[in-house]
Amino acid sequence: MTINENEVAKLVAQVLQEMTGGAPAATPRKQCSGGCSCGTKGDIPKTAKVAMMTDLKHFEIQEYPIPEVGDDDILVKVEGCGVCGTDAHEYKNDPFSLIPVVLGHEGTGEIVKMGKNVKVDSAGKPVKVGDKIVTCMIFKDDPDITMYDLNKQNVGGADVYGLLPDDDVHLNGWYSDYIFIRGGKFGSTFFNVSDLDLDSRILIEPCAVLVHAVERAKTTDILRFNSKVVVQGCGPIGLICIAVLRTMGVENIVAVDGNEQRLEFAKRMGAKATVNFMNHKGIDNLANAVKDTFGGYLADFAFQCTGSPVAHSNIYHFIRNGGGLCELGFFINGGDATINPHFDLCSKEITLVGSWVYTLRDYATTFDFLKRANAIGLPIKELITHRFGLNELNEALETNLAQKGLKIAYINKDF
Repeated sequence: MTINENEVAKLVAQVLQEMTGGAPAATPRKQCSGGCSCGTKGDIPKTAKVAMMTDLKHFEIQEYPIPEVGDDDILVKVEGCGVCGTDAHEYKNDPFSLIPVVLGHEGTGEIVKMGKNVKVDSAGKPVKVGDKIVTCMIFKDDPDITMYDLNKQNVGGADVYGLLPDDDVHLNGWYSDYIFIRGGKFGSTFFNVSDLDLDSRILIEPCAVLVHAVERAKTTDILRFNSKVVVQGCGPIGLICIAVLRTMGVENIVAVDGNEQRLEFAKRMGAKATVNFMNHKGIDNLANAVKDTFGGYLADFAFQCTGSPVAHSNIYHFIRNGGGLCELGFFINGGDATINPHFDLCSKEITLVGSWVYTLRDYATTFDFLKRANAIGLPIKELITHRFGLNELNEALETNLAQKGLKIAYINKDF
């Protein structure tokens, strides 16, 4: 006996109706693991919500259609995103003239749909629907830059999701429930980080900043295992700096800050000693306090991790003749610092390097740093002290500006 497809459908509907007592059967939820040709996981809504910054110190939730995913594009459901100091500067002053803008560049999430041409990430690692990813830089002007070309180009020559002007896509930042990663000539870079937990993934971007800074410091040939190192500033950047140094085997680290709670956390991250600058009036007294922690010696190397011009002026006094300095605190223009070129640089023959954000290769190195930090028991994930939902981002940014806690994060509560 031959039964056509229509008869089969009617028979199945009849059986389901009998099983549910006459009530209409629910429509089955479409599921897909990404292994089939549809390149989709689960139900995808037609619209996505974003926290659009429409004015200074003001986010509002807006909803936009999710664009069609092209052959080179990726649609990601956002799991979370860190709140960066750059976000706080934009929120407070709009120094980059981006308003209206969807911020958030420290984000991570799960691929729910991708184009047929997307096979591997920027490091050549295979990707599929369901994998967890982070984005890195967008080389719109130079899409041929790769992981392995040894170029020195950092974010200064590129863009990042979360700091893009609003356009007809709208889903351009991680402060959203979906983000649209554009391929092709747009030059997006991204990495498969499915082997890292959510908190570690949220911390990848700021950790890459410090991996890059330490790599810059190593170019001086002064930073070694037995170096005496000062880290000035114990916000998230300074604390991660200490963690990176510890994973590399540097043990003689002194942290300088004015907040006792942060200094205590610095010890947990691996600092051997701390100096609270609030307890020492005048640069000479402060320098002597740092010197005392090193047994009467000045530092071989120093990392300046604050955006304070005064802090930059002071740090030269902590460094020995022939020592080194990495300045990485000024992610935006924080003003001019006053130094004496003779006493601070020339006569001491200090080697100074600047560090600004990271390169594409530093991102991949960061994944191994995070695994190592977790393996040796550093409380790296405890940096995240506050978590907020999408509709709470105004509060999240205010919390950041008030310097409450350490790392603030947006967590998608609908994930």
